[in-house]
Amino acid sequence: MRRFEGLDSLPRDLPRPVVTIGTFDGVHLGHQRVLGELVAWAHATDGTALAVTFTQPPRLTLGTERATLITSLPHRLLLLERMGVDACVVLAFTDDLARMPALTFMQEVLVGRLGVRGIVMGPGAAFGRDREGDETFVREHADALGLEVRSVPAAVVDDAPVSSTRIRAAVAGGDFDVAARLLGRPFSVFGTVVHGSGRGRALGFPTANLDLHHEITPPDGVYVAQAVLGEREIPALVSVGPRPTFAAGVEPESGESLVEIHLVDFTGALYGCDVEARFLTRLRGQRRFDDPGSLTAQIEQDLREARRFLSDLQPPEGEKPRKTLDS
Repeated sequence: MRRFEGLDSLPRDLPRPVVTIGTFDGVHLGHQRVLGELVAWAHATDGTALAVTFTQPPRLTLGTERATLITSLPHRLLLLERMGVDACVVLAFTDDLARMPALTFMQEVLVGRLGVRGIVMGPGAAFGRDREGDETFVREHADALGLEVRSVPAAVVDDAPVSSTRIRAAVAGGDFDVAARLLGRPFSVFGTVVHGSGRGRALGFPTANLDLHHEITPPDGVYVAQAVLGEREIPALVSVGPRPTFAAGVEPESGESLVEIHLVDFTGALYGCDVEARFLTRLRGQRRFDDPGSLTAQIEQDLREARRFLSDLQPPEGEKPRKTLDS
C-alpha cells in the first residue's frame, strides 16, 4: 500500500481513484463494509482504492473528547492494507484543515489534486469545517464535480450499530467475544518491541516489551494470544499491567499498562520489530510472588494451560473445534 503524509505530498498519478474518508479507529466491522465497497468498486473499474485518514480523530484534536485509540496509526495502516486498500493519505488535523470548507476540500484536494472519480460514504461520515461535508452535502455537489457517490449502511450487531465506543467498553470489560463480533476479527494490540529490564530472560522466559503507541489494553492479567510477526503466526503469552513481583505498585510513567509478550518456542532478535498480539482468552489476574522461583513455576503452569487451550482450537482434521475463543 502506498502511503502519503500531508497535503503537500498528495500524488497526481493514481489511476482512477475512488476514495473514502475517516479515522477508521479499530477498522471495525462497519469500517470494513465501507472499505470493502471501496476496494470492490475501485478494482472493478481498474482504479485505485484510496483512503484518506487522520493521525488521530479530529474530535481528540479539537478537545471535544478524550479517549485512547483502539488502533494506533501504524496498526490502522496495517489493517487498511490487509483490507486491500491501494493507497492512503494521512493528514494531521491542523487548524488550517479544521477551517477548510468541505466544498474546498472536495474541489481542491479530492478532485483537483487527487483526481478522485468516486467517493464512498459510511454512516455518519462527514468532513470539512464543522463537519459540513456529510452525505447530503456531498451528493448536492457531486454532479458538478464529476463525482459518483455510493453509501454504505451501518453494520448492526446485537440490535445496535457497531461503534468504537462499544468496542472500547467490551475491551475494558475483558469481553473478547463481543469485541471480536464488533471488530470482525479477534481484538488485538500492535506495538514496537522496546528494551526492558531483561528479567524474563533471566528467568528462562524471555519477554518483549511492546510500545503500543497509546492503544487501549484489556484489564490487567495474563492472556493467551496469537502473535503476528511479519508473515509468521506464533502462540504467545501476554502480560498486561505492572510487574508486581519486582516492582509492587509501580506503574509506567505514562500511566499506561505495561504489555509484555512471550513468544512460545521462539528464538531470535525482536528489538525494533513490530508485533501484533491477538487476544484469545484470559488465564489469570496479576499477582505478587514471594520469590523468582514461584514466578517461574507459575509461568510454566501458564504455558501448559496455553498449550492446552491452543490445542483445543486446532482439532484433528474432520473434527469440530472443542471450544470457541471465549469458552
